[in-house]
Amino acid sequence: MEFLTTSEAADYLRLGERKLYELVTSGAIPCSKVTGKWLFPRHELDVWVLSGLARPAGMMAADPAPIVGGSQDDLLEWALRESGSALASLNEGTMGGVDRLARGEVLATAVHFHGDELSGNENGDPNVAAVRAIPGLHDAVLVGVARREQGLLVASGNPKKLQSLQDALSAGATIAVRQSGAGAQLLLEELLARIGASVKDLNRLEPPCLTGPDLAAAISAGNADCGLATRAAAHRAGLNFVPLLWENFDLLMRQRSFFRPTMQALIGFLGSKRLKQRAAELPGYDTTQAGQIRYAA
Repeated sequence: MEFLTTSEAADYLRLGERKLYELVTSGAIPCSKVTGKWLFPRHELDVWVLSGLARPAGMMAADPAPIVGGSQDDLLEWALRESGSALASLNEGTMGGVDRLARGEVLATAVHFHGDELSGNENGDPNVAAVRAIPGLHDAVLVGVARREQGLLVASGNPKKLQSLQDALSAGATIAVRQSGAGAQLLLEELLARIGASVKDLNRLEPPCLTGPDLAAAISAGNADCGLATRAAAHRAGLNFVPLLWENFDLLMRQRSFFRPTMQALIGFLGSKRLKQRAAELPGYDTTQAGQIRYAA
């Protein structure tokens, strides 16, 4: 992230330094004091300017509903309740949430995409790459929630001794799946493709499960032998977990939504000590980047 000094920020915003200091004193502009000097993150200055963008009445879009769409996550749902943000959640999977964001129906959406990390490229960032490729999201912002561990959920004691997706295929195990467009389902399809298989080759449980906890419940009830979800979902349901990978789990929003009071309440809470303590109580989370801007268009 690029940081500007006071004089650089004033030039960038075309403001006098006195006016800039007034904004700093009133807490109206994003900044940080380091060793006695004010620094201004350039990406957040861009978001700050765009958040106050005025439009003619005929161009004014309706305000999005105070809802976070997209993927379900235990830690995020807890944060929505505890942050006082007054934001509701609507869990429809990654692509369902992206579609609603594009239509202006939600304030933000939770996403997890996959790609380079499946090939061992830890420097790849599938969420950033996917957001850059989404048409119409020229003003996108990604805020980190956590890195999560994804894997194969199996019944307690792992009675079928499954250690991989290939094992599940070879054993003819009943596999619980997610709805089309869900992040976990996109991951499943990519993992299958890498072993020369497809969803059609699975002994699938129907209908698809709408959330990770729903998938875990299906396995707990004996309706399926395994399925892909997070370590946290396995822990909550008392299931065994076969780890596969760590993924970035982020909030995607438009720049104009970033500085809304409801969203700022949530983002501020994501970076809090209290959230990190909660994440430490749950397995499979790394909150190093929680509350940080990971990408801004």
